[in-house]
Amino acid sequence: MSTRQDIFANLVDENQGIIHKVCRTYADSDEEHKDMFQEVVLQLWSSFDSFKEESKFSTWMYRVALNTAITLFRKKKKAITTTEIEEYHSHQYKEIVEHDKQEEIDILYKSIKQLTEIERALVLLYLEEKPYKEIAETIGITEGNARVKINRVKVKLKEIMQQWI
Repeated sequence: MSTRQDIFANLVDENQGIIHKVCRTYADSDEEHKDMFQEVVLQLWSSFDSFKEESKFSTWMYRVALNTAITLFRKKKKAITTTEIEEYHSHQYKEIVEHDKQEEIDILYKSIKQLTEIERALVLLYLEEKPYKEIAETIGITEGNARVKINRVKVKLKEIMQQWI
């Protein structure tokens, strides 16, 4: 018989892609990504008892991951930003040898990072091809409102992406 910890570990393992996508959307570095991933898993475990299975685990996981990421993002915005010297130099001398597809993905993520927290969440769920009903449930809005907001965000995202192209 599986323990609650085993069940949790299996669910997180099966759905960890969700956490990575949320972290990539809100973190600016690999280190931040790792820290945010750990914080999200910690928050998932802390609130696992509140998961009532009224929705899919992935929907609940998105909600917890997004709330955690947005909270950390807001705290980070208030903190003083510093750059490590090694990081600065690595960016200065980095060769641009990326494939077109990777460049497009990078442009997309740069553009997404210019959206508000809620808009980022909407885009992330939309790119995951989640149905509007699930997006609405995850974000906590009506399905109709989700459709309207996503259409507006698509227009805004296209405008933002034009500056990188």
